Formats: sequence, C-alpha cells, structure tokens
Amino acid sequence: MNLVTLTINDQKVQVEQGTTVLDAAKKIGIDIPTLCYLEDINAIGACRICVVEVKGAKTLQASCVLPATEGMVVSTNTPAVRESRRTTLDLILSNHPMECLTCIRNRNCELQEMAEKFGIREVKYAGEHSYSDVDMSSPSLKRDPQKCVLCRRCVAVCEKVQTVSAIGPQNRGFKTVIAPGLGASMLDSDCVTCGQCTLVCPTGALYEGDEIDQVWAALADPQKHVVVQTAPATRVSIGEPFGYEPGTVSTGKLVAALRRLGFDKVFDTNFSADLTIMEEGYEFIDRVKNNGVLPLISSCSPGWIKFIEHFYPQLLPNLSSCKSPQQMFGAIVKTYYAEKAGIDPKNIVCVSLMPCTAKKFEARRPEMRSSGYQDVDYVLTVRELARMIKQAGIDFVSLPEEDYDDPLGTSTGAAVIFGVTGGVMEAALRTAYEVLTGETLQRVEFDAVRGLEGVKEAVVDVGGLKVRVAVANSLGCARRVLDTVVSGEKQYDFIEIMGCPSGCIGGGGQPIPTNLEIRGRRMAGIYSADERSTIRKSHENPAVKKLYEEFLGHPLGHKSHELLHTHYVARGRYPGFKK
Repeated sequence: MNLVTLTINDQKVQVEQGTTVLDAAKKIGIDIPTLCYLEDINAIGACRICVVEVKGAKTLQASCVLPATEGMVVSTNTPAVRESRRTTLDLILSNHPMECLTCIRNRNCELQEMAEKFGIREVKYAGEHSYSDVDMSSPSLKRDPQKCVLCRRCVAVCEKVQTVSAIGPQNRGFKTVIAPGLGASMLDSDCVTCGQCTLVCPTGALYEGDEIDQVWAALADPQKHVVVQTAPATRVSIGEPFGYEPGTVSTGKLVAALRRLGFDKVFDTNFSADLTIMEEGYEFIDRVKNNGVLPLISSCSPGWIKFIEHFYPQLLPNLSSCKSPQQMFGAIVKTYYAEKAGIDPKNIVCVSLMPCTAKKFEARRPEMRSSGYQDVDYVLTVRELARMIKQAGIDFVSLPEEDYDDPLGTSTGAAVIFGVTGGVMEAALRTAYEVLTGETLQRVEFDAVRGLEGVKEAVVDVGGLKVRVAVANSLGCARRVLDTVVSGEKQYDFIEIMGCPSGCIGGGGQPIPTNLEIRGRRMAGIYSADERSTIRKSHENPAVKKLYEEFLGHPLGHKSHELLHTHYVARGRYPGFKK
C-alpha cells in the first residue's frame, strides 16, 4: 500500500495514494460541504460547492475529484473558499423556485440545509428563470425540473447502480434538464419506477406520487370499508421520521397509528408473504420434478419485473407466475375476506403501506384485477404514511403496542424476512425442505443467502437435492447474474432478485436518507423480528392453512392460479438510451 502525507487546515493526515482530498478531510473530522457528490456513485466535481484552496494551485479545486498527493497543503475555510461556495450557492438559488413551505422536501432538503449553513438570507442575483412542466405521467414518480440543481445524482444511480439509464441531461447550457430522452415522459420511458432517484435527489426535483388525499377521502366515506396492509420492511423504518433509530422494530405502534387514522381493519402483508411462499415454493418443486423451466426467478419486486420486461424479455418464462405479496393480499381481501365478512367487495378499499414506489405502478397494472376489481386501490410509501400521521396530530412515540386484526394479520418469521435481500429465497427454502423431505428443518437460518453483498451464490442441500441458488439486489447486480444465465456461463435452479439495493429495506419509498449504514441497521431489525417469531415457516401459518382449507383448496390449484398467479409482457426498449 502506497501512502501519502498531506496537510489539511494545518493538520497532517496520511492516506492511501488515490484517496480524494474530500475523503482525507473526513478522516480527520473536517467536513467539506458537497451537493453533487454521492459516495462510490457520483464524483464529478459539477456543483463546485466542495472547492478547497491548494497551495501552489492557480484556482480553487473540487475536493471530491482531487487526489491527495505527497506534501499537498490544503485549506478548506479561507475567505476565498467561503466566498466561492457562497457565490455558487447564490447562483443555484437564483434559478430555484422559492417554494420551501409547499415543497415535499421541506425541512429535509440538502439545498435548504446548505443555504441555512451558509447564512443565505437573500438571493443576490436576479434574472431569467428556466421553466419546465412537472412530469406527472407516472403513478410512481413525479419529476419537477424547476427544482433540479443538475447534480446528476439521479442519473448516476439510474445508470451505475440500476443500469437502466432512463434519464439523463437533455439540451445544453441554461436549457439543460434531467429527463428521459427524445421528449418522452417518465411513464413512456423505460424507467422501472424503482424510486432510487428519489432517495439521492438533494431537493424536491424527484419524488413519489402522492395518494394521501385519496386515502383520506376513502377513510371519510361511510360507505367504504377501508383496510390496510403493511409490508415487512415498513416496521423497521416507520419510526425514523419520529426520531427512532433505523432498524427499530415499531410494529405495534405502526398498527396503533393506522387504527387511529381510521382504518377499519389493519392487516399484515406478511400474511400474503407466507401465502406467496406456499405458491412459489410449490411452483419451484413442480418445476424441478416435472422438468419445468429453470432457473425459477422470483417475482416479488415490481421494479425488477418491469426491468425484465424491458431488458430481458427472453427470460420471462423463467419468472415465477406468482403475484407479489401486495397483489395476492388485494385479491384475497376482495374475495375470501369479503365473503367471510359479508361485505360487498365494491365497497372495500384496499390500501397498502409499502417501502416501494414501484408498487404504485404495479397496483395499476391491468393484470392485477383477478378479484373482479382493482385488487389494490392505493399505495402509500413510508414517507407518505409518516406525513399522514403528522397531519392527524398523532404522537407516534407515545402510542401503545397493538396487534394486527384477524384473519389476515397472522404471519411467520419467514414472511418478515421478505423485507431483506435473500429473505424470499430463505423463506422458500424453509418450506421446500420440509415439503420435499417430510422432515422437520432444525436450523431455519440459511446464512449463505444473507448479507448486503450485491450478488450471493450458494449450493444448498435440500434433503439430498443440490439446489444452485443466486441472490441479487439492485438491478445492476441482477444484470450481472442474468447475463451469465443468458450466455450459459452459469446454471442456477432458483434466483431471487430484488430491484433495490439490499432489498425492500432500501426501497425507493423509504425515509430519506437511506444509505448503506441505515440499510444494515434495518436488516438487523428484520432478522431480530424473525428470531422473535413463534412460527418461522410459512407452511405452518395457521391462517394460511385455514385459507386453503376453506377457500383455495391447495397450492397451485385452480382457484389459487386464478387469484394469485399472473403473467407479464415484453416491453419495447426506449430508443433514446441503449444498453
């Protein structure tokens, strides 16, 4: 390892050769402000907020792209540096709408925070403002170019992490906007609606489609029976907007908050996650025994589904035909539950709480109406629900712990781990092992598929059957795995793919910020919830057993195929961006 020694603000620091001045400063506790920088993803020196003064250099240097060299002397807080940063910020603000009070990112905006830090009290420069309409076409994501600071973080995460490249710089100079190419809308592009762009946007230029008003209206309608389901990953993140540490399991308070908002029944998506495992586990066994198409690829992540439709349509036969737990739940609510409760399904409103923006697009897919109605009516992200709780004046911290309603509130530990990458695989293996062998699985943890790595591979012994598995989280990692499948380089039996980094704990609808450290803490919370579960195998869920006995018959039966399974379609590539 080659080390260099430099001096920053009269402090000597030794770092590995190639380290940037920005990272060297962090090592000794010096914070250099940034706006466009995104660790390991976007270091382009575009915003010029991170400039520093280097002895001997003619101009100020962008520290995020400046390599540390031996003997370098750096100053991060000289009058020239402060004046440059402030001028740059003034110029950015001169073309920014001053709508902080009505902006979705108010009090959680990096530009707003930076303006406060630099003591900006007025904008020095007045002039022409660029103007572009807000792109409202997608149910999942909205794009407001007026609030864009051209940091290109969204472009970087879309291209480098997700390998979708749905958006990029269009036009030149003052007319530059970040948008899909050739004038297309977000809906008409090959955007997969994963929402990772919303997590990295420093302002309100990209945000989730908001369905709060529609949910409030449904709750206020006395003719409607409004039920809500909560996804596994939401229980370890909903506390964050109310001051809890990431990973805090807040299930009981979440249930209590939803009841106080006025929902008639509070159910758990974990119930239908167990149901998904029953269907997908048996589907895998059926394909193995009857020479079906392998590898079987999971179908729980709607961002991933749209990705395969655009980029790998030749692998659509490999997809599990199972709907996601969200959509299975909606179909069961408007059939089985409606029948049990004696409620006309046309009067049932099914709301989902999800960590995911792509779920909004999924709920509106024409394939998702097997109940005879739109199976899921509205989808709220964690961010939206937090806003609703605050609007209602509910003190989340002081809420008691409450339990889900029956019959769709019973679940297992296998269901809760759906919230992390590898969780679907592990839950399926727990069930597949016992179905295939007829024996009790003594140790339910499958460590080989756990962790935050982008791709995990293993050969798992399932009662003498060697199952070759792969787990990928993020669409860039999915591409790596699928390319080896298409080329024939590798053979797998079962592949789990989650569209977002680390799975649903890193979903595009989770609280901001969401980074690697926060995702790790949420993952720990998910596994702790699994460990505390009384039942940890999906096929042992008594409510799921009863559902099959009373209504569905058996896994992969006629009725379950009708309600719980679907098909997907090949979508054309958007011609503006090619991979």
